[in-house]
Amino acid sequence: MKLIKINILLLLIAIAVGSCKKSFLNRPPLTGLTTDNFYKSTADLRLATAAIYAQPWFDWNNFPLLGIGDIMSGNMLQPYNSDLVQFTTFSITSNNSYVTQAWTGFYDIVAHCNINIKAINTQLPDSVSVKGKNGALGELRFLRATAYFYLVQLWGAVPIIEDNDKLITNPLVPRNKTTDVYKFIINDLRFAATNLPTSDQPGRVTTWSAQGLLAKVYLTRAGLGQSMTRNQTDLDSAAYFAGNVCNTSGLTLLPSYYNLFRTQYNDNPESLFAFQWAPGVGYGNGNDIEAQFAPSGSLVTGGGGWGGAIGPTIDLANLYVPADSVRRKATFMLTGDYYPELDATNGGYTATGCNVKKHIVGTAADNNSPTMDYWSSIEHNTVLRLADVYLVYAEALMGNSSSTTNALALQYFNDVRVRAGLPRATSITTASLMTERRIELAFEGQYWFDLVRLSYYNPQAAIASLNGQVRDQFTYDPSTGIKTVTPSGLLITPATVATFTLPIPANDQTADPLLLQAPVAYY
Repeated sequence: MKLIKINILLLLIAIAVGSCKKSFLNRPPLTGLTTDNFYKSTADLRLATAAIYAQPWFDWNNFPLLGIGDIMSGNMLQPYNSDLVQFTTFSITSNNSYVTQAWTGFYDIVAHCNINIKAINTQLPDSVSVKGKNGALGELRFLRATAYFYLVQLWGAVPIIEDNDKLITNPLVPRNKTTDVYKFIINDLRFAATNLPTSDQPGRVTTWSAQGLLAKVYLTRAGLGQSMTRNQTDLDSAAYFAGNVCNTSGLTLLPSYYNLFRTQYNDNPESLFAFQWAPGVGYGNGNDIEAQFAPSGSLVTGGGGWGGAIGPTIDLANLYVPADSVRRKATFMLTGDYYPELDATNGGYTATGCNVKKHIVGTAADNNSPTMDYWSSIEHNTVLRLADVYLVYAEALMGNSSSTTNALALQYFNDVRVRAGLPRATSITTASLMTERRIELAFEGQYWFDLVRLSYYNPQAAIASLNGQVRDQFTYDPSTGIKTVTPSGLLITPATVATFTLPIPANDQTADPLLLQAPVAYY
């Protein structure tokens, strides 16, 4: 059974929740949605959780994922879309459409999870096994924790919502302390890690997904409220959970980095959590990254290909050494690059500029997917993959040192490098680890969150990293191998500590003035 199947009840819930786009506070009454006759078996639970792996994430996946994760972090540039330009120039307003979209989208996911968690806890008959019940709850709490992990990294103190019904009675809610949001995330993930299986059908999260994300959460929290050093207990917890994934899961990296981003390798064993997009589902329900970011309509079925102005910055491109050609070509195109698998019926695609490649998977014919259209690529883009956890493990083991020769840290750090065709390192430094993460995970919406993690305990280093970038695109001459910077002309405001916290959307500030007050304790 494919994860993208959505039963009628969940579809109604999705429509009801998704219809209130002005504010996450505007939750619909649930009295018209009846769960009494639905949650009757483990199969019903599987359908309920499957529905939250795709469409509810559209608002994040659409533009904010790369707009915040890679444009704001300096990996990518789109010099004409005004709201994306705000990310480049650090001039983000509370009316930025993608900030609003991300905020609303994450709270929609939280609402979907809350609806199902409550229904399972109150409506599930005793005939359903405890294992089946807790497995479904584990999936839902993993998904909710993922949404909150994004929220807390982007906005800091945010409202914790566990019961949608309470919003109907009292729609004005305060923000909760950042420390409490992290505690909430960790509680959800610990439950998920305990109750999810060690293996499942491809695309479903497992205990390794939860433990991998737990490691990342602990690593991030380790710097919260610290100055120059990180909390050792959290670093130890990060190393523990990442170590479990690395040393005991039996999972390994996919041998080919390039294949990670081809649809025939969707949900490969390296993918710990990926969005489960379906083809032919229409705008707002599928993966439209390809349509928005592909540089040519010849690469997208039925239209799209609006990404001719979007490409890597010279700052990112200069990090790739010649030997790192596999990761580079899988991530972005240089003029003259040939991709035989794209537009294959016409002999393949030769790049005419420096543009995005990752997420560009080609046409319906290229993917043997007749219903695929420009609004719904069948790429199951990965949110958390094993290579990320390998690098989290190395960082946790390095801890508060500026370098390490720890054998396990080197083993997993080098596994990532060797797959890319690079020589093994004999030591790891904070700078080399940051660079490795930036290259390995480029255009996957990750680098901004690495900078946020750094800003928690060493804000000046994070600020200097941003302010030292050259946020311009470039042209490339394949005959000489020379890159020539093309200045964007954008006026970039110097980054400050405040840059690492997004503004709360204007609509929500108006709807709930409590969001502008000091955060309060949740626990």
